Amino acid sequence: MPEYIGALDQGTTSTRFMIIDHDGKIIAMDQKEHQQIYPKPGWVEHDPQEIWTNTVEVMRGAMEKADLKPEDLSAIGITNQRETTVVWEKATGNPICNAIVWQDTRTDGICKELFETFGQERFQKKTGLPLATYFSGPKIKWILDNIPNSREKAKRGEILFGNIDTWIIWNLTGEHITDGTNASRTMLMDLKTLQWDNEILEILDIPTCILPQIRSSSEIYAYTRKVMEGIPVAGVLGDQQAALFGQVCFDPGEAKNTYGTGCFMLMNTGCDPVPSKSGLLTTLGYKLGSNPPVFALEGSVAMAGALVQWMRDNLKMIEQSADIEKLANQVEDSGGIYFVPAFSGLFAPYWRSDARGAIVGLTRYVTNAHFARAVLESAAYQTREILDVMNKDSGVELTSLKVDGGMVYNELLMQFQSDILNVPVIRPRMTETTALGAAYVAGLAVGYWQDLEELRKNWRKDKVWQPHMDTNLRNTSYSGWKKAVTRTFDWVE
Repeated sequence: MPEYIGALDQGTTSTRFMIIDHDGKIIAMDQKEHQQIYPKPGWVEHDPQEIWTNTVEVMRGAMEKADLKPEDLSAIGITNQRETTVVWEKATGNPICNAIVWQDTRTDGICKELFETFGQERFQKKTGLPLATYFSGPKIKWILDNIPNSREKAKRGEILFGNIDTWIIWNLTGEHITDGTNASRTMLMDLKTLQWDNEILEILDIPTCILPQIRSSSEIYAYTRKVMEGIPVAGVLGDQQAALFGQVCFDPGEAKNTYGTGCFMLMNTGCDPVPSKSGLLTTLGYKLGSNPPVFALEGSVAMAGALVQWMRDNLKMIEQSADIEKLANQVEDSGGIYFVPAFSGLFAPYWRSDARGAIVGLTRYVTNAHFARAVLESAAYQTREILDVMNKDSGVELTSLKVDGGMVYNELLMQFQSDILNVPVIRPRMTETTALGAAYVAGLAVGYWQDLEELRKNWRKDKVWQPHMDTNLRNTSYSGWKKAVTRTFDWVE
């Protein structure tokens, strides 16, 4: 059997290809960023062709760095930014418009109209998702309503839809497929059947023929034919489900939090979907071949690492993202300010598309260092809000939190996260858990790894942060955050 697994991680800001060995270690990696396009306030787009070009380049780049040939890979697993919507011509492969990114809010009017006409429960009961601009279904409707001739082409089966996973697989193999974790983020899939829901499709006027076939998260779908020919594409997971899997959260009650562009906490709830009464999402966690599906509760935060990037690029307060920790460490606290980064509205647990970002508590005492600290603390406060409602919905009191993503090397943030949650925060040795999860599901499909127990043995603890904050300070600080959040409401009519 070949020695390695390839993992393609297509994220919101970049595309990476990693080569992973049997112990879950990265042998080689290549990465390329892609352009973030902002045509109007609240609109966020990507160029699908740029993403595909970068995909080809990073796959070849990583293989060259490792001096490997296609036959050295047992399989390729794919993980991707979820909800980002691509529609392309079946005959040419050309996108009919830019991809509409998950952060985009242009479908707010569509969502409001659906809510007023049909109510929230008609959709959430089936899909586990609230009516929100976040999800793919309203984005597809917007494209068919606004791109000339697209609806007619859709009815004739001349165009295809996919989230980024489907776009990549179609280009790699020619197959039009997705997995249940990505399908569960469209607001078009019934969680009970794991199939497209005809009633919702009719309401949104989306022809079934443009949708990909829904498959499990771990099986051989097809073989590469355009890049490094003949490798099985054998695993797909949306990025946050991939991180859950890579953190080996295989038992009900186990949870992880990923600090990337956004912040995403998922808790394994077992084989039955748990409805949320507190603004969380009920989503498919993973489905391995013919095994029963495993579900999760999820809390999503739109701005985490992206806020640091904004501070770097727009405010020019730091030269590199990593510089924020050094700047924030110049002060002991945030100087009484809170930064609520509702740039694209608020996600869980509020789901307020009318919210916009706010900085509150400003005085002349505040410096750039206080500002930097408030930026980092905002990620921790938003995570606390999600954990509180996740404990309530699941009935499970989380006793520790596994963390991953680019921000987990920020010692100040991780300590503050532990302090404000009042639980230990645990970083694994391998923090690229999103790519690892994609590699794992692909490897299981081809027998590279035998079972979940083998994967558990690969997980190793790197560092643990214990809470040290005084209880009164914790409560006062968090109360101030909750008050600040209310100041962001009702900014958009």
